[in-house]
Amino acid sequence: MQSYCQPCSSPLLARYDVNQLRSTLTPKTVKSRLPGLWRWAELLPVRDPTQRLTLGEGDTPILPVSHLATVLQMKQLYIKDESSNPTATFKARGLAVAVARAGELGVKNFVIPTAGNAGGALAAYAARAGKQAYVFMPKDAPLMNQYEVEATGAKLTLVDGLISDAAHAAKNEAANACTASGEHWFDVSTLREPYRLEGKKTMGFEIAEYFEWNLPEVIIYPTGGGTGLVGMWKAFDELEQLGWIGCKRPRMVCVQALGCAPIVKAFQKGLRRTETWVNAQTIASGLRVPTVFADRLILDLLQSSQGIAISVSDEEILAAQKYIVSMEGIFAAPEGAATFAALQRLLKMQWISPDACVLLLNTGSGLKYLM
Repeated sequence: MQSYCQPCSSPLLARYDVNQLRSTLTPKTVKSRLPGLWRWAELLPVRDPTQRLTLGEGDTPILPVSHLATVLQMKQLYIKDESSNPTATFKARGLAVAVARAGELGVKNFVIPTAGNAGGALAAYAARAGKQAYVFMPKDAPLMNQYEVEATGAKLTLVDGLISDAAHAAKNEAANACTASGEHWFDVSTLREPYRLEGKKTMGFEIAEYFEWNLPEVIIYPTGGGTGLVGMWKAFDELEQLGWIGCKRPRMVCVQALGCAPIVKAFQKGLRRTETWVNAQTIASGLRVPTVFADRLILDLLQSSQGIAISVSDEEILAAQKYIVSMEGIFAAPEGAATFAALQRLLKMQWISPDACVLLLNTGSGLKYLM
C-alpha cells in the first residue's frame, strides 16, 4: 500500500470532486447534522458510514478571550480550544479519520512514532475499531501519554532519544514483524499517509463556519509536524472551490520552540526545505520534532499567506500558560500557550495590528503534562 510519494519523499493529499458537490452540499445541510467532524463526510475519505469511527471528536469551541484582548489592547482575539476532544488533544481528529479509512481498506495493525499525544489518540481509536496499535515514543514523553497508551491495550515501546529515534525504531520493528510473521503494520506517522491530514483539516471547516465564512485575519498555530497547519490551508481551498468563501486567506503564523525550530530557521533563510534540528529540547513535547516531513508544504503556505514563522522560549511558554489560565480559565497545553507568547511578540513587532481579528489554536489540555 503506497502511503506517500517515495521517489520525492513527500506527502500524498486526498482529492475530492468538489465541483460536483457544489450542487448538493450547502452550509445549511452541514450545520443541520449531528455534531462532530463526520458532518463533513462528503469532504472526508471514508465512504462507508459504518466505518466512520467516533469518540465524540470535533466541533470544539472558539472562545472570545476578552480579558486577554483588553490587556493587549486588541479588539478581536479568539482561542479555538481543542482540549475537549477525546484524549484531550486535537490529535483525535486526525487519528479518527486515519484509522477509519485504513480500516475501510482492510488494515488490522497500526504503528506510530510519537512525541506523546498522537500515540494516545491512535491507541484509543484502534481500541474503538478493534485493531492493534504499536506505539513508539521517547522515554521522557509525558507519563500521562504513556499510561493512556497502555491502558487502551496498545503495545508501547519507549525509546532513548527523540521522535526521530522513535521513528527509526518503529520502522525496524515493523519490518521485523513483516519478515517474521507476514504481519503488516500500517504507518500513521505525521503525513506519511494522507488521511490524518483529512481529520485535522476539519478545524479549518469549523473556523470558517464560526466566522460566518469570513476567515480571521491571522491564525497562530503551534507547529511540530505541521499536519494541522497544512490541513487548515487545504480546508480553505476546498471551501473556496465550493463557493462558500472567497480567495482571501488569513496570514498564517507557524510557532515553534526556541530549542527546536527547523521551520523558523528555513523560513528566515528563504529556503524550501528544512534541516534536521540537532539537540532538540523544549518542554512542549509536541513541538520537539527535529525533522519535518511536510516542510515544503508548510513553507509554501507561509509564503502564499504572507505569513511568518517565529520561535518562543520555554520561559515564555510557561509564562503564557499561567497567564491564559489565570485570565480566561483555559488551561492550555504548552504548545497552545506558545501561540499567545508569539502573539505578544508579533504585536511588539507591529506585524499584527491591535485591530486585527486573530485566532489562536490551543491544541490540547495542560492537564496532560502534570505528571
